Amino acid sequence: MKAIIIDDEPLARSIVKKFLQHYTEIKIEAECQDGYEGVKAIQKFSPDFIFLDVQMPKINGFEMLELLEEPPAVIFTTAFDEYAMKAFEANAIDYLLKPFSQERFDKAMQKVMAQARQNKEETKTILEKRNMQPDESNRVVVKKGNDIVIIPIEQIHYFEAYDDYVKIHTADGFYLKKKTMSFFEEALSAQSFVRIHRSFLLNIKEINKLEPMEKDNYVAVLRNNKKLQVSPAGYTKLRKVLGL
Repeated sequence: MKAIIIDDEPLARSIVKKFLQHYTEIKIEAECQDGYEGVKAIQKFSPDFIFLDVQMPKINGFEMLELLEEPPAVIFTTAFDEYAMKAFEANAIDYLLKPFSQERFDKAMQKVMAQARQNKEETKTILEKRNMQPDESNRVVVKKGNDIVIIPIEQIHYFEAYDDYVKIHTADGFYLKKKTMSFFEEALSAQSFVRIHRSFLLNIKEINKLEPMEKDNYVAVLRNNKKLQVSPAGYTKLRKVLGL
């Protein structure tokens, strides 16, 4: 079985390697010190599973996983407290709370080795249901071609529903993120981003004016002259936030 270790702490990576010495059937394909290296290594080696730190510089572990079309099975290695990690237990994806022992490591290995294929699907589930981490409150991380792009929240004009993806519109064009509109609606400040239509989540700073379109329907004209349809429910939300 192929594994990759992704952690910004050299000591943490060395401990995982030491504990893996007992598992001759596992080959460590790569060690990565951040999510950028992690994405490249996963795409190159297609590992059966990875050891992944949650809190890392540049982009965190969740953001890295969301850049992958087919995220692998994961053993999270984290300093999060046990309470914060309960959601992982519910989805049967194991985690190692730092510092961890060889005994606890072995339990995680037994679980993942027995269910690596199943855990790949559970990785997708936890990404769909997770909450944003504090370091994500001011940014969205996307992949465009081979590049990883970090978009500051204030530079986003609006989100648009697009099949299984969300289009993130900025002054530079749009980016795709495999998330739901509901995820961003719940994660972002309701005073800054308003769901004006089932297809649009709008940064209210981008509104230039509201124009009536037909009975109970309006159009939001943005500062770049782009026009977005506003539903009756969306108009009610906008009026409340704008104090109209």
